[in-house]
Amino acid sequence: MARHRLLRRRTTGATAQGDSGSAQSLPSEVVQQTCHRVWAVGLVATGLWTFALVMNGLVAPMLGSHGMMAELWPYPMLPIGVTGLSLSLLLVFLAGHLRDRPQLLLDVSAGFQVLLCLLVALVSQWLPPPISPRISWLCLLIVTYPAIVPTSPERTLAISLLAASMEPVALGITHLRGTTFPHSALYLAWDFLPTYLAALISVVPSKVIRGLGQQVKRARELGSYRLEEVLGKGGMGEVYRASHQMLARPAAVKLIRSEVLVKSDPEHARVMVERFRREAQASASLRSPHTINLYDFGVASDGTFFLVMEMLEGLDLETLVARFGPQPADRTVHLINQACESLEEAHTRGLIHRDIKPSNIFACRMGLAVDFVKVLDFGLVKALGEGEKQDVMLTAPNATAGTPAYMAPEMVLGTTRVDHRADIYALGCVAYWLLTGRLVFEAPNAMQVMIQHANAVPLAPSARVELPIPPALDAVVLSCLAKKPDDRPRSARELATRLGAAIGEPGGWSQEEALRWWERHRPESARPAPTSTTGLTLEKTLGVGWTQ
Repeated sequence: MARHRLLRRRTTGATAQGDSGSAQSLPSEVVQQTCHRVWAVGLVATGLWTFALVMNGLVAPMLGSHGMMAELWPYPMLPIGVTGLSLSLLLVFLAGHLRDRPQLLLDVSAGFQVLLCLLVALVSQWLPPPISPRISWLCLLIVTYPAIVPTSPERTLAISLLAASMEPVALGITHLRGTTFPHSALYLAWDFLPTYLAALISVVPSKVIRGLGQQVKRARELGSYRLEEVLGKGGMGEVYRASHQMLARPAAVKLIRSEVLVKSDPEHARVMVERFRREAQASASLRSPHTINLYDFGVASDGTFFLVMEMLEGLDLETLVARFGPQPADRTVHLINQACESLEEAHTRGLIHRDIKPSNIFACRMGLAVDFVKVLDFGLVKALGEGEKQDVMLTAPNATAGTPAYMAPEMVLGTTRVDHRADIYALGCVAYWLLTGRLVFEAPNAMQVMIQHANAVPLAPSARVELPIPPALDAVVLSCLAKKPDDRPRSARELATRLGAAIGEPGGWSQEEALRWWERHRPESARPAPTSTTGLTLEKTLGVGWTQ
């Protein structure tokens, strides 16, 4: 069944789009994976240093150390090993706390690479080996590190050359200690040349990754829209943050990849495409400012279905209550009345939403207004008079349309024809959620919840919360939750009128109150953003079954 997920992603100057240097030249997905790999590198390095300390400190004495190892342990191996272990643990810690600042994390990773090479070089140069063809361990580190944690080719070359220079630095420290070694040019060439060659070779994986990134970028262009960062993924496909290439207008793009349809069974693929089509047609046919705005819909050359919709700044009503608790009666009426305006137009045009729930009603900043409501996800919309047989499998094979916690009794029982009053019932459930922070009915599983919707009598909202709720508002909400559709408000417009009358005059949630609330709790969305889209808060994208 349809399910919107809250996806909060704040794009600041620290994101891949806004960063300078290495992060700017790589796709956002590559940067995100790179940041995760920094954590993995730190974890692996921690394990290797621990292994070295255990082998040299515990196992070697048991087996009897001899030769050069006796001179390297406990000095310098013990302090170098402890230092390497400490730096590795620090990298793991920083990788977990700098995920929102990828450029800084990549700088930290570069510093770790150089320090790691210095520690390894100190061990290998503590007792310089006699002249012989050899490959330093630094070569392995220098070549493999950029492949695991890729950056731009220029940056990779600079860091790799600095890391290779740790070999001469370590040899210089050995010379200052008074240790003798051959000073001939041939010795230095055999000692340093392979490491610097490795530094030059390290640019190759960076160039390959950047080339692949450019191919991904070109593949992610849908007509006039350029896909930027993944905001969510699910069984149906992906949701991207996107921008119009000419207008620089932010948008949310929902995709069904052709390969997803090919891998799905025919019935499931039909359901996905039909829901996409319905959502596009319904959104395009509605003009209410409180209905999500559709920019584009189509099929790309590779068979990808896509929807382009407006990007919203704010939070859905499910998150509003989960984060800030039950809402005052006048604000609840203000929010529900706007949803009524959207649904009244849909109902007038013969369309039933059928999946009204808090996560599909979004409070956002729109122009200068805050607490501006948008109704989302018309993927389950149904036209009055449409065949029941065609509709019964719309959500998924062997599933019922809707969400159990907000499902009208007639949808549960299937005994009467479902009309627009099912949306009125769901709006009553949403109002109940806003007023109390509780579902109308709560049970261990979805089936029991639906049974209660069909048979149980709900408690009044005022009986489940300490906030003051006018008795008239209690009565209106309970009338929406009537088991028989005829006992509910006849239309969304009538519901809005009754809600307004329930809080009396001079009641109502003013824009001044709304602005004060947003400035206190949501300051990044309380005021109009500058013309640049940098710093935009993306609180929800439009998708079906998307996960964070």
